[in-house]
Amino acid sequence: MRAGLDPWPFVIASYALAIIATFALVWWSWRAMRRAEKRREEVRRK
Repeated sequence: MRAGLDPWPFVIASYALAIIATFALVWWSWRAMRRAEKRREEVRRK
């Protein structure tokens, strides 16, 4: 009889990694949007 690996730690780690990556992408996109809006306002004032 062979002992198998418990898959749940891998499943939880995968979900955690996906959630962290999603939040990082949202944060990065939000920052890029804010920088673009700031540049647009600076151009409008000139």
